[in-house]
Amino acid sequence: MERTDPKYEALFTPWKIGNVEIKNRIVLCPMGGTSLFGWMEHTGNHFDKEAAKFFIEKAQNNVGLIIPGIAPIKSTFMNQWLWQNKKMFAELKEFMEEIHKTGAKLFIQITAGMGRSWAIPTPLVMLHNMPIVRDIIKPIINIPYQSASPSPLPSRWSDKVQCREITVKEIEEIIDAFAKTAELCKWAGVDGVEVHAVHEGYLLDQFTLKYTNHRTDEYGGSFENRYRFAAEIVKAIKEKCGSDYPVSLRYSVKSYVKDFCSGALPGEEYTEIGRDMEESEKAAKYLQDAGYDMLNADNGTYDSWYWAHPPMYMPQNCNLSDVAHIKKFVDIPVVCAGRMEPDVGAKAVADGLIDGVGVARQFLADAQWVTKLIENRMEDIKPCICCHNACFNMAHYKGVANAQSIYDASHIARCALNPSVMQSDKYKIEPAKKKKDIAVIGGGIGGMEAAIVCAKRGHKVTLYEKSDRLGGVFIAAAAPSYKEKDKMLIAWYEREIAKYPIEIKFNTEITDAAILGADEVIVATGAKERKLNVPGAEKAISAVDYLLGKKEVGEKVVIVGGGLTGCEIAYELYLEGKKPLIVEMQNDLIVSKYICLANTSYLRDFFKTNKVPVCLESSVTEITGSGVTVKNKAGQTKTINADSVIYSVGYTPAPVAKKGSHVHVIGDAKNVGNLRTVIWNAWDICMKL
Repeated sequence: MERTDPKYEALFTPWKIGNVEIKNRIVLCPMGGTSLFGWMEHTGNHFDKEAAKFFIEKAQNNVGLIIPGIAPIKSTFMNQWLWQNKKMFAELKEFMEEIHKTGAKLFIQITAGMGRSWAIPTPLVMLHNMPIVRDIIKPIINIPYQSASPSPLPSRWSDKVQCREITVKEIEEIIDAFAKTAELCKWAGVDGVEVHAVHEGYLLDQFTLKYTNHRTDEYGGSFENRYRFAAEIVKAIKEKCGSDYPVSLRYSVKSYVKDFCSGALPGEEYTEIGRDMEESEKAAKYLQDAGYDMLNADNGTYDSWYWAHPPMYMPQNCNLSDVAHIKKFVDIPVVCAGRMEPDVGAKAVADGLIDGVGVARQFLADAQWVTKLIENRMEDIKPCICCHNACFNMAHYKGVANAQSIYDASHIARCALNPSVMQSDKYKIEPAKKKKDIAVIGGGIGGMEAAIVCAKRGHKVTLYEKSDRLGGVFIAAAAPSYKEKDKMLIAWYEREIAKYPIEIKFNTEITDAAILGADEVIVATGAKERKLNVPGAEKAISAVDYLLGKKEVGEKVVIVGGGLTGCEIAYELYLEGKKPLIVEMQNDLIVSKYICLANTSYLRDFFKTNKVPVCLESSVTEITGSGVTVKNKAGQTKTINADSVIYSVGYTPAPVAKKGSHVHVIGDAKNVGNLRTVIWNAWDICMKL
């Protein structure tokens, strides 16, 4: 085993939260869906064995402090208080004994609720607005309770939902429930609890913010009143559990909010309507004095969601400067989360800027990344690419509240790149009963994943790739300057596939699967770009040709087709100093049920803030030598001058062979999707071969 690189050594020093010593500075931050008390996959609360398995694996791989995902103080379904399920805490006690054998520590995170940030699924919007039905289903799911807020407020997700004001009696019940739950956690051997949250615009945070708290009672108005709810919770816990029982607080330093559903971008000059730094300096000290023993910090609310759930467009270590600033105003430990890189985090710890480095979704992509860091095997770490395709794919666009499927709503915290995460019984590598000769056609992500899975199972694998390198269309997808993690993922696959006895035949195009003579053939030839069918289409540049640098573009560029690819191209063009304009047929820029609001809201806010022109519900009818003709939904046409036109109007599957008894079509060659659908589909097929 190689020695840990000295630049990371500060990460592996001990520290304390209250009287609890943590062996190193790496904190596995909470992710919704990883609650030890279940999420929404069962009715009511229960000890979640899959989450337990997930955390044991991380504890065995050298994480210092584990904080599972939020446990609603009252369950989403069946309205059961956490403290009422004593059996669940008995199972937790046994689990904690196993955790402590690894040397890791664990805090349980408990949430008061989501308030207006509750991501109400689109089907429930209709039920919410039908009072009789809403009352009938209350024993199963109480929609008005789930979205209850400090004041009557608009939902973050639906313009058809008005959130009701939570009552003082309900507040008191929640405070009491926190204390009772914390007492049971202490009994079960849990090292501490984390209160969720004066953070990310959830219920407790909504109480603290002037733009969401319009109350006139003791929980509204003055600074002390707005922070009273959070303060009373920690005081109740300390009274029940003792002053030495550690209580952490999930905390957003700044809100970065300009208006409801409108966030502020990094570096933007704006007027803050949420928590600004001046108030945060005061609030951090006030919350410490109330009894909190740690701040687990980042930035943002659901109105500026990309700060708390940074997509690839956000800078790495995006919250560090703000969190480091707030540490100056408290005496308790402070953890920073938000695209934290190990080298930057280690230096920040060494310099005394923060006490712990918070990491979340990297643990989904690679459970062993801390061990690999210790062993100086950085190149073996599979990178998280910040896509949110499986871990938090709550999609929102005009006219749709939350397009996430019911299955995904009840199974968040999965990983697009790693299917076995939180579904280890469904996706697992088992030795093949019969070793076969398997041919894989196509060396994109799907083909490489299929080849690796088959090789791990003991099959003989040959991979055929028509070009001279691996990666497929993902090479183009990874081309933009801000896609450094995507480029790292391709490099990871190239190194990983070389670890197995997989024969790779480059510059070999296969058009007939029958000539391969293999026992099984996997077709992973991806998709091809749709063409524009308008006069002058030959003058336009395809998205892939632009991304691969095959065609140059001028100063003014029209992008035909929004969606994720079109928007990312426009974003890259703007970063290059060019002047993009997007023409999109839909009523919103990105209409997809698979792409998280944290990702799409950044792009929407970026284009709006930087005045990038967008023509919605419009289509290009002609491309000329000097620009395009655009027609809107009213039938009106206008000419837009442009130096170049790029089209990004979708893809169609391009299988080189049809599905048969021994031919399996996977990924985009079967149905155009994203990395999640490609990789998971590869496993679905390859586990059965």
